[in-house]
Amino acid sequence: METDRPAARKFIVPVTAMLSFISFWRAAAIVLSDLGSSAYYVGGIAEQAIGKAAPWFILAIMLFSYAVRAVYIESCSMFVRGGVYRVVREAMGSAAAKFSVSALLFDYVLTGPISAVSAGLYLAGLINESGGQFGISWMKLPSPFFAVVFAIVVTLYFWRSNRIGIPFSSTKALRIMQVTTVMVVLLIAWCLVTIFLNGYQPVPAPTPDNLAFSDEALGWLAGTAVSRIAVIAILIGLGHSLLAMSGEESLAQVYREIEAPKHQSLVRTGFVVFVYSLVFTSLVSFFAVMIIPDGVRSRYFDNLISGLSMFLAGPAALKVAFHGFVVLVGTLILSGAVNTAIIGSNGVLNRVAEDGVLPEWFRDPHKKHGTTHRIINLIVGLQLLTIVITRGNVYLLGEAYAFGVAWSFAMKALAVTVLRFKAPRVKRWKVPLNFRAGGIEIPVGLGLITLVLFSLAVINMLTKETATIAGVTFTIAFFVAFSLSEKYHAPKKTACKKTADSLDEGEIERFRFELLKDLSPPALKVRPGNILVAAQDPDPLRHLEIVLEKVDTKQVDVVVLSVNRKPADGAGESADDASRIVDDCATLVFSRVVHVAEKIGKPVSLVAVAGEDSCYLVLEAAQNLRSARVVLGPSSRDDAPARQEEIRRAWERLPAPQPSLTVEIAPDDAGRTPLEIHLGPDLTQFPPADARLVAPTPPRE
Repeated sequence: METDRPAARKFIVPVTAMLSFISFWRAAAIVLSDLGSSAYYVGGIAEQAIGKAAPWFILAIMLFSYAVRAVYIESCSMFVRGGVYRVVREAMGSAAAKFSVSALLFDYVLTGPISAVSAGLYLAGLINESGGQFGISWMKLPSPFFAVVFAIVVTLYFWRSNRIGIPFSSTKALRIMQVTTVMVVLLIAWCLVTIFLNGYQPVPAPTPDNLAFSDEALGWLAGTAVSRIAVIAILIGLGHSLLAMSGEESLAQVYREIEAPKHQSLVRTGFVVFVYSLVFTSLVSFFAVMIIPDGVRSRYFDNLISGLSMFLAGPAALKVAFHGFVVLVGTLILSGAVNTAIIGSNGVLNRVAEDGVLPEWFRDPHKKHGTTHRIINLIVGLQLLTIVITRGNVYLLGEAYAFGVAWSFAMKALAVTVLRFKAPRVKRWKVPLNFRAGGIEIPVGLGLITLVLFSLAVINMLTKETATIAGVTFTIAFFVAFSLSEKYHAPKKTACKKTADSLDEGEIERFRFELLKDLSPPALKVRPGNILVAAQDPDPLRHLEIVLEKVDTKQVDVVVLSVNRKPADGAGESADDASRIVDDCATLVFSRVVHVAEKIGKPVSLVAVAGEDSCYLVLEAAQNLRSARVVLGPSSRDDAPARQEEIRRAWERLPAPQPSLTVEIAPDDAGRTPLEIHLGPDLTQFPPADARLVAPTPPRE
């Protein structure tokens, strides 16, 4: 039979859309690569500021972090990409969002330097301690200088890996946290043995009388009686310990990668992160005060865990070996935090650019690697500048870091609170402690969290002069830059129809496309017996959602095909052939497909083709991919007969042998059942009408 199939059909695949999803264990490992790194430096920074009672305040912050984590869980239940910028923009508008993201960027810009410098100080401490143990005087290193050089090298390494696009996979993060867990278990057990054998120094109770504020810790409150007020003193202590829960924003950034069931996996991720960080960060600070003698502990403020390992009970050689293990693990997790900071800031600025606040020039993918290299260059440049300016001063970095942490958390909590009243009917998981009065829900729990976070943010501004000046300057500079950029780079309107839904996450993704001349299961990396979903309009994608909700993607692959009926003239084998075939409308379709997949947490494969006969092209793709089922977009009851006949004729025009498959047409009414059409030479081979998507019948060879 004659067919209209061209000699070489060109299919387009967006290679930069990596729609794979990870378990909650791997998600927790990624978050802990950032959050867990603070255990290496927060104890020393807090004790420098408030004295020996610091561990109690670190413990209080770690307990409070579970409440802050609940705020992030609520925001993620509303937005798959529930970061600070998205939530604040929806709740309080563009100006508040630009302020919030400016403070968050200050956080990210400092995350890399403080982590890299801390790793360098730990490494320098190991070399110096080893030289002292073995009597090698020439091994004495100038720790701050060495840390600065090491931090620059590490930052440049991750700049290169992110620019090229080498992924810091969840597997790597999981392996790092597994090794870290071994170290943590050994450290805790050894510290308990040491306390049992040698006794311990008591940790002062967290009362105002036991707080020994340094002049730097009081900032503009130095010389006043305000710090002697109990409530203010407690807030100051908590403010100087706040960076113990830095990295919470990573939870919102990683949520889009968590597999189904998405919300349940997020809650599990948050609980794992809470327990791990509570045990690790809190106990390290307690053990340091209890075991390291008061007279020498100040020497180890920059590498507290190293100091702790040197005062454990046991042979000196064994302690030196464990010290080396501690530094190795610390270098891994702290270096991982550098990479997480680059990835996180890249993601945040991409969201800002998508909203038209930054010019699209920033998001243009690298011609070879497909990465948003200009954003990466900007962030890494600021990080390198920060390392040089601070010259390896961890205390200064930590205090400045807390500015961005405090204000980004506070604005996030305020935005989620506002959305309780602004969008009360939006489906969400809610922070506990909610009461109703006169038909209005009062979010008591959320309100208390917001109040505490703003109190800590304000007290940090008053007690950290240098950090406040630096943070305010940075935030204002970026806010002005964002505002001016937004004024001259308004988002372009697409010609493709799109309905704006309430709280819709309709960002247009930036893809790098590649030409695929052979559409087959191996070429697309899918298994035979897959489900092919046609998606030509970005709005009615409910049929895709239904497929993903029902199908077990570990057993059956889902492929989404977009047919562009009006490709640009002259699309041939040129370098921009893909951009001609995939126009703005097709890009928007792919973007919405990505958002649907992220929302549900199941992977899909994307492919596009140009041509006017969409029905034939869909069935042809199903034949090439050896699909078992094809799912088409909605059709009204009146259009169904004509569409059914069109499908049968298109199937007859396919090259012999025609495949056996089921075509499902989604209804335009949610209450109706879909129409199924069984196609094939022998209808007895077809699945029954109520065949389940979880086990589709594979096509005949």
